[in-house]
Amino acid sequence: MRNKLGQFGLIIAGVLIGVAISLNFSAVAQRESTSRAQLPLPIEELRAFTEVFGKVKQDYVEPVEDKKLITEAINGMLTGLDPHSAYLDQEAFREMQVGTQGEFGGLGIEVGMEDGFVKVISPIDDTPASRAGVMAGDLIVKLDDTSVKGLTLNDAVKQMRGKPNTQIRLTIVRKGEPNPLEITLTRAVIKIQSVKSTTLEPGYAYFRVTQFQESTGELLARAIENHVKGPMKGIILDLRNDPGGLLNSAVAVTAMFIDPGKLVVYTDGRADDSKMRLSASPEFYLRGRNREDFVRRLPAEIRKVPMVVLVNGGSASASEIVAGALQDHNRAVIMGQQTFGKGSVQTILPLGNNTAIKLTTARYYTPNGRSIQAKGITPDIPLQSAIDKNASLRIREADLTKHLESGKAPAADDKDKVAEAAHAKYKFTPDARVEVDPKELRPAPGEVVSKKDYELNQAMAFLKSRSSTGAD
Repeated sequence: MRNKLGQFGLIIAGVLIGVAISLNFSAVAQRESTSRAQLPLPIEELRAFTEVFGKVKQDYVEPVEDKKLITEAINGMLTGLDPHSAYLDQEAFREMQVGTQGEFGGLGIEVGMEDGFVKVISPIDDTPASRAGVMAGDLIVKLDDTSVKGLTLNDAVKQMRGKPNTQIRLTIVRKGEPNPLEITLTRAVIKIQSVKSTTLEPGYAYFRVTQFQESTGELLARAIENHVKGPMKGIILDLRNDPGGLLNSAVAVTAMFIDPGKLVVYTDGRADDSKMRLSASPEFYLRGRNREDFVRRLPAEIRKVPMVVLVNGGSASASEIVAGALQDHNRAVIMGQQTFGKGSVQTILPLGNNTAIKLTTARYYTPNGRSIQAKGITPDIPLQSAIDKNASLRIREADLTKHLESGKAPAADDKDKVAEAAHAKYKFTPDARVEVDPKELRPAPGEVVSKKDYELNQAMAFLKSRSSTGAD
């Protein structure tokens, strides 16, 4: 038996080494322009892997399929890197593709892993989770009667998704609550309305982007055409609790408010194709051929109207790219709380059999060279958060286990200090926050945003103060 095990281990080692060589040659071929050197193969580590594989096959208390062991090994390899790299099996790959198009079945929450549990980054507007009162920072410890501890993030997400009109019970630990909370949610087809808009008062328009999807740019352009009419005094772009989405949509939204050709964001990583500079130009925000440039049809005045961008701790990724670019170009005043700090690039690399890996390949940097990763965007005018009374409720990228560090922008000075100095020029004292029942903050039927929304009211007060003084 031991002999057979040894032979089996050698076979597996041969297969793994063959795969490694294949991947190595592929990687080298893609990077020939920068380096001809091959990476050395970790023979000792591959041998250790085959020994563990063989021991599990022979001695584990129950038989285990080869496919399961290999899949779990791949999962461990990727999840051990950072909170965002992952292996996508057929179902997860399909759901990821559906999610970017704006419709999927589930609860409506953006989540991450923390200490083996699922932590809520942000509930999505108008979903079962937001209506039931699930909050950013909540720690989900059980799904029905299943403990989350030990599950991968993909496994937990699979359990939360399901057929519409079926129920799931979440057990949640929330800071400030003495006992765990049990919340029963009814799954629904999540149809995310990417853009919401309204005219607050004559001359003041409000636009909310809930998530950056394929159609976000075109929808926002249409909303601007509907609400930006006549002399404009101010625009509010609401990115609060927007977990991000597609990069080209973030570029499209930014391009509507800055001059054509200006830099929106750049990325830097190890591979040549991870070094990108994306500007406010159609080739960086339009997908597919023969598509109308929806940015070009907007009036030029849209780039001059005084503007406030609302952000909070749930603003992540694409939201931070937009806020950072508008801040660096002095196009908008950023108000709210420090953003989430999700400034890394995940590339979807399809594999065979309709599976893929989601791999972190680069970091995002604002036009002025500030790293977003694990830092976020600092508001020009900070506003008190609804949860400031218990700051431990807030979760940021930097709080996640194994998060990627911020990194150093290539050939960039410490631009954060420059940005902080700029914050002082906005001489505006926000009103003190008055606690309001969360139910009162839900928009009334027919409304897009509540009239009791503290951040919104402060944004309006700021725009009106600038209008009355003639300030830029």
